[in-house]
Amino acid sequence: MSTSGGKSDQGKGERGFLRGLQSYGDRDFSVYMRRAFAKSMGYSGDELARPVVGIAFTYSRFNPCHRHFPELLDAVKRGVAAAGGLALEFPTVSLHESTLAPNSMKFRNLMAMDTEEMIRAQPMDAVVLMGGCDKTVPAQLMGAASAGKPAIQLIGGPQMTSRFRDDRVGACTDCRKFWTQYRSGELGKAEIEAVEGRLVTTAGTCAVMGTASTMAAIAEALGMTLPGTAAIPAVHADRLRAAEATGARAVALARSDLTPDRIITAGAIENAARVLLALGGSTNGVIHLAAIAGRLGLKLDLVRLNELSDTTPVLAAVKPVGDQFYMEDFFAAGGIGAVLRELKELLHLDCITVAGQTLGERLAADTGLYVDRRVIKSAAEPLEPQGGLVALFGSLAPDGAILKRSAATPELFEKTGRAVVFSSLEDLAARIDDPALDVTADDFIVLQNAGPRSSAAMPEAGFLPIPKKLLAAGVNDMVRISDARMSGTAYGTIVLHVAPEAALGGPLALVRSGDRIRLSVGERRLDLLVEEAEWNRRRGGIRPGASDPMTRGYDKLFRESVMQAPDGCDFDFLLGGVHSQ
Repeated sequence: MSTSGGKSDQGKGERGFLRGLQSYGDRDFSVYMRRAFAKSMGYSGDELARPVVGIAFTYSRFNPCHRHFPELLDAVKRGVAAAGGLALEFPTVSLHESTLAPNSMKFRNLMAMDTEEMIRAQPMDAVVLMGGCDKTVPAQLMGAASAGKPAIQLIGGPQMTSRFRDDRVGACTDCRKFWTQYRSGELGKAEIEAVEGRLVTTAGTCAVMGTASTMAAIAEALGMTLPGTAAIPAVHADRLRAAEATGARAVALARSDLTPDRIITAGAIENAARVLLALGGSTNGVIHLAAIAGRLGLKLDLVRLNELSDTTPVLAAVKPVGDQFYMEDFFAAGGIGAVLRELKELLHLDCITVAGQTLGERLAADTGLYVDRRVIKSAAEPLEPQGGLVALFGSLAPDGAILKRSAATPELFEKTGRAVVFSSLEDLAARIDDPALDVTADDFIVLQNAGPRSSAAMPEAGFLPIPKKLLAAGVNDMVRISDARMSGTAYGTIVLHVAPEAALGGPLALVRSGDRIRLSVGERRLDLLVEEAEWNRRRGGIRPGASDPMTRGYDKLFRESVMQAPDGCDFDFLLGGVHSQ
């Protein structure tokens, strides 16, 4: 499953601050130089002899979800010091969805590369990965999996909720609800501005089961966090205690050989997929889990995902799947541990976790714990009998597409409709609210050229707006199809990640307004109903887009190397293999 490479003979076998020495042709000189510069920071010889725990620190003033990280860092360092280690934080790329253009997903692989190289290149025996906002956690897990040193994830935690008038609110499912009301004329400008000031009132990630909380759950299900720490709110005292405990555990890992490739196994990937499905989690979770698996030569197969979905109940009534509860309620209700216990008979219990125990041993110790059944249902009486996500295949999506059925409208699951096509995000913005647009509630809105190889770089634009004239008529959902992604906070009957994407000349590029498309969630099908002769005629006229010759730097690397959604949208040259130092 993994290979090793990139090892240096210089300092081979060293641990702590002397591992990975620079090569000057004189090992003793390398030691002398490194210790001299370390002592300039006030470290003693005794401190430099301790196990070194690196802390990947993703604090940034551009990242409001991580504004509490300095306090969290202090707690991690307390834990490391108390356990006899030396804690050294280092900065990496930090990603936040609302402050990155064109979108944070484009820079996930950049952060993963940064994280991997800094873990491998710097003299640390283990690393604490401090992450929270959507793409930071998968980027860190991807990088750490490839770096080959012991690693433990520390989640930043979700926000607490606020109030707007009579409504309890939190980002960002409520963002979308109120924005839809504003677009339909139910709210005025002053009211939407008042909402804007109430949606996000504490540090932390989105208050619902969006991508950030989904990835926190996946990290715990993989065994890469301490048990019970995924869902603790960002501003809760338990979050600081979890940080301290994470630091202490990192020192134990520094003295071990428990690397991510021993934890993130095929069984652990399936466990994480089960939890994703049971939560009705973010569709982004499928892409990120596939990317994490790919780093270790594993694969999240979409056919297998459907098999898991068919036998995994939805258990968490947390927005956007439920209509009442938030992540703070999920934490108080029992968190990921409660979900894992309900899924116990379906899980690979022999998977080792970063705590040094198997998943089975963890769950065996979880006895007599409180569970709020309003928020976390039992497997015997689930919220829904089958998993929250389903993969679709067919002539429109030969390599697959994803639908979040737990946040969709069941009445639209078996439907044939007329395509209303938009060729780009610019085209969508220009025409979607045109009163003259030929569209009805029974049509399928189709967006092309929003996949990973497009100029848009696969934004969270799959939550296509319902035309204003239909909103005004009371339409609150309709089938929408694209090769884009969707925020985990979003909802609706929305087909995403269509692969191959339009920019590569996939079938999505062949759709024309007026075509008939058939959706069948029951049959796991998405088909373009076009005669073969017409299909071939259109295909003959498709010229897959090429990178702009003016593209440079990371943009050029991304356009030329990013893979499709079923493979996690990672770079093709980063797949399979641990390269440690």
